[in-house]
Amino acid sequence: MTWLEGIQIFIVATIAMLIFTAATQGYFFARNRWYETVLLLLIAFSLFRPGFWMDRIVEPYQQIAPQALVQAADDIAPGTELRFWIDGEDAVGNQRSFLANLVLGEGADGAERLANTGVELLENNGKTVVDFVAFDSAAERAGLAFDQVITGVEAPQAQPAKQLMYIPAGILLLGLIALQRRRRNALAKLTPAEA
Repeated sequence: MTWLEGIQIFIVATIAMLIFTAATQGYFFARNRWYETVLLLLIAFSLFRPGFWMDRIVEPYQQIAPQALVQAADDIAPGTELRFWIDGEDAVGNQRSFLANLVLGEGADGAERLANTGVELLENNGKTVVDFVAFDSAAERAGLAFDQVITGVEAPQAQPAKQLMYIPAGILLLGLIALQRRRRNALAKLTPAEA
């Protein structure tokens, strides 16, 4: 993270906190109506977590069929963190499903990159099974073990910058400001007897 990114995060987080405070206090430029409070909360959330919305627009991960993992790893850069969905047994023998993150090792092709993480896979009746895990390897540290079934693999894919979500949040905020200022000015013109 650069200094400029840090400053940008500080400024946006400060604005989001002020908007959240306006929502919870029920007053922004004028007393909030119920839908304005909901909008303020939505805007604050969007500023705090723009990645939440971006992940719904563009998936952060591409799905890879476990059977095609070795071939797909040919096109995935070494050092990329893959997500493995695993079905297997814990140390006591109870069935469990979990997610394991494994950083792809160095190598000339997909098979070598997977082997350099310390895992060997086997195709068995249409299932991809962990056949071997090297002692103290990246695969063992990720939680992979012999005879586990890989039910899914996900690789990160490019997304637009999550900060683009600040644009619709800003447009909503400007619209809400205009609406409340118009209402505040209309109330200010009323005489005390009319208010």
